[in-house]
Amino acid sequence: MRLLSYLVDGEPRYGAAVEGGVVDLTRRIGRDFSDVKALIAANALSDAQEAIAGAKPDYKLDDLVLLPPVLAPEKLWCIGVNYAERNAEYKDNSDLPKYPSLFVRSMSSLSGSGQPLEKPKVSDQLDYEGELVIVIGQGGRHIPREKAWSHIFGMTLCNEGTIRDWLRHGKFNVTQGKNFDRSGSIGPWIVTSDELDPRGPHDITTRVNGEVRQQDTTERLMFPFDYLISYLSTFATLKPGDMIVTGTPTGAGVRFDPPRWLKVGDVVEVESTRIGVLRNTVAAEQ
Repeated sequence: MRLLSYLVDGEPRYGAAVEGGVVDLTRRIGRDFSDVKALIAANALSDAQEAIAGAKPDYKLDDLVLLPPVLAPEKLWCIGVNYAERNAEYKDNSDLPKYPSLFVRSMSSLSGSGQPLEKPKVSDQLDYEGELVIVIGQGGRHIPREKAWSHIFGMTLCNEGTIRDWLRHGKFNVTQGKNFDRSGSIGPWIVTSDELDPRGPHDITTRVNGEVRQQDTTERLMFPFDYLISYLSTFATLKPGDMIVTGTPTGAGVRFDPPRWLKVGDVVEVESTRIGVLRNTVAAEQ
C-alpha cells in the first residue's frame, strides 16, 4: 500500500494511492484514525487495506497538494556519512566511522512532493541530498538487530536539503544548516513493508534538471537499516511514525569544483525504483 497525506480545501487528510488516483481514508475506516501516524500506532494497516478494496479513487493525484506522509513524527533522525566513499569526500584522512553520524530535523524544514523547495534569502548555498527513509511501525527500546526488520512499517524518500554555509556556524553542530524552513522534502508516500521488503537491496538516484548527480544502492551502506534501528533504540525509545533518513550517496553539489548549488527554477528528483519519485522545484524565499 502507498499511504500519503495531502490537503483538501486547506484541511489535512490522508489516503492510499491506487491506480487512477487516491482513495481518501480520513473518514472511510470504521475506527477513527486522524492521520497516518495514528493508523501506524494502532497497527491498523489491515483496516486500511479493507477500506480501499474495490473502492474508486476520490481524487486525482495531480489535483492534490501533497504533504510529508507522516505529519508529526515524534522523532526525525538523519544519518550522515553512510555510503561507501562518503568519508573520503571530506579529504581529512580520517578512519571510517565506528558509529553513525547523527542529527535531527524539524518537520517545518520539509515540504511534500510537488511543493517548492525554498532557497533562503541569506544564502546561495542550497544543496540536495537524496536519501531513503525508513518509517517505524512497532516502537521499542533496546531493539536487537536481529528483530529490527519487524519494526519497519515502510519506506519513503527524502531530499535532505542543506544550506551549506550555515552548517558550521556553531562549533559542534550542523543543526542550523539542516533546518531552514522548507529547504528539503519528503514523500511522495510510504510504501508499506508488506509490499516492499526493507531488506532490499534498494537503489537511490538524485537528478537535477534531469542530470543524474547521485546514484547508489543500500548494498553499500556502512550502517544498514537494521543496525540503525538497534543503535538508535539503545538511547531513545522509537515510536510509531518516527522516521530515519538513512544517508546520502556521493555527488552532492558541494562536492563539485566549483560547487553546483541549486538555483531558482531547478527541478530536483529523488527516485528509488520500488518506491517512486520525490520531485520538487526550487523557489525563492518570499
